Amino acid sequence: MSEKGTISIHTENIFPIIKKFLYSDHEIFLRELVSNAIDATQKIKRLASLGEYSGEVGEEIVEVSFDEAAKTITISDKGIGMTADEIKKYINQIEF
Repeated sequence: MSEKGTISIHTENIFPIIKKFLYSDHEIFLRELVSNAIDATQKIKRLASLGEYSGEVGEEIVEVSFDEAAKTITISDKGIGMTADEIKKYINQIEF
Protein backbone atom coordinates (compact mmCIF):
# COMPACT_ATOMS: atom_id res chain seq x y z
CA MET A 1 0.00 0.00 0.00
CA SER A 2 1.40 3.41 -0.88
CA GLU A 3 0.56 6.64 0.86
CA LYS A 4 0.61 10.13 -0.54
CA GLY A 5 1.00 13.32 1.35
CA THR A 6 2.83 16.58 1.48
CA ILE A 7 5.86 17.65 3.39
CA SER A 8 6.35 21.19 4.57
CA ILE A 9 9.82 22.27 5.58
CA HIS A 10 11.22 25.50 6.84
CA THR A 11 14.84 26.56 6.52
CA GLU A 12 15.17 27.10 10.25
CA ASN A 13 14.35 23.38 10.71
CA ILE A 14 16.39 21.79 7.93
CA PHE A 15 19.66 23.76 8.02
CA PRO A 16 20.67 22.69 11.56
CA ILE A 17 20.18 19.08 10.44
CA ILE A 18 22.25 19.62 7.31
CA LYS A 19 24.97 21.32 9.35
CA LYS A 20 25.13 18.65 12.04
CA PHE A 21 24.95 15.49 9.94
CA LEU A 22 26.21 16.41 6.47
CA TYR A 23 28.80 19.09 7.11
CA SER A 24 30.20 18.53 10.59
CA ASP A 25 33.63 18.02 8.98
CA HIS A 26 34.90 21.53 8.16
CA GLU A 27 36.96 20.39 5.16
CA ILE A 28 33.92 18.74 3.57
CA PHE A 29 31.83 21.86 4.24
CA LEU A 30 34.44 24.14 2.64
CA ARG A 31 34.79 21.84 -0.35
CA GLU A 32 31.00 21.87 -0.80
CA LEU A 33 30.91 25.69 -0.76
CA VAL A 34 33.63 25.84 -3.42
CA SER A 35 31.79 23.20 -5.44
CA ASN A 36 28.59 25.29 -5.24
CA ALA A 37 30.49 28.33 -6.53
CA ILE A 38 31.84 26.28 -9.45
CA ASP A 39 28.31 25.04 -10.19
CA ALA A 40 27.08 28.66 -10.26
CA THR A 41 29.74 29.61 -12.82
CA GLN A 42 28.93 26.57 -14.94
CA LYS A 43 25.21 27.33 -14.77
CA ILE A 44 25.59 30.86 -16.12
CA LYS A 45 27.88 29.58 -18.90
CA ARG A 46 25.36 26.89 -19.86
CA LEU A 47 22.38 29.27 -19.82
CA ALA A 48 24.31 31.73 -22.00
CA SER A 49 25.13 28.97 -24.50
CA LEU A 50 21.41 28.11 -24.70
CA GLY A 51 20.47 31.75 -25.22
CA GLU A 52 18.66 31.87 -21.86
CA TYR A 53 21.03 34.41 -20.32
CA SER A 54 21.86 37.65 -22.07
CA GLY A 55 24.12 39.29 -19.50
CA GLU A 56 27.90 39.27 -19.48
CA VAL A 57 29.29 35.87 -18.53
CA GLY A 58 32.82 36.99 -17.74
CA GLU A 59 35.64 34.79 -16.56
CA GLU A 60 34.90 31.53 -14.79
CA ILE A 61 36.74 32.30 -11.57
CA VAL A 62 36.10 31.14 -8.04
CA GLU A 63 38.11 32.97 -5.40
CA VAL A 64 38.69 31.83 -1.84
CA SER A 65 40.02 34.49 0.51
CA PHE A 66 40.83 34.51 4.20
CA ASP A 67 40.60 37.31 6.71
CA GLU A 68 42.57 36.12 9.70
CA ALA A 69 41.67 39.14 11.82
CA ALA A 70 37.92 38.70 11.24
CA LYS A 71 38.25 34.90 11.26
CA THR A 72 36.31 34.58 8.01
CA ILE A 73 36.63 32.70 4.76
CA THR A 74 34.97 34.25 1.70
CA ILE A 75 34.14 32.28 -1.44
CA SER A 76 33.30 34.50 -4.41
CA ASP A 77 32.12 33.70 -7.92
CA LYS A 78 30.47 35.50 -10.81
CA GLY A 79 27.95 32.78 -11.46
CA ILE A 80 24.22 32.65 -11.09
CA GLY A 81 22.44 31.14 -8.11
CA MET A 82 19.38 28.96 -7.86
CA THR A 83 15.85 30.15 -8.42
CA ALA A 84 13.28 29.83 -5.63
CA ASP A 85 11.81 26.80 -7.41
CA GLU A 86 15.23 25.13 -7.65
CA ILE A 87 15.84 25.71 -3.94
CA LYS A 88 12.51 24.11 -3.03
CA LYS A 89 13.22 21.17 -5.33
CA TYR A 90 16.69 20.45 -3.91
CA ILE A 91 15.73 21.02 -0.27
CA ASN A 92 12.90 18.52 -0.75
CA GLN A 93 15.39 16.01 -2.23
CA ILE A 94 17.59 16.39 0.86
CA GLU A 95 14.61 15.81 3.13
CA PHE A 96 13.54 12.65 1.30
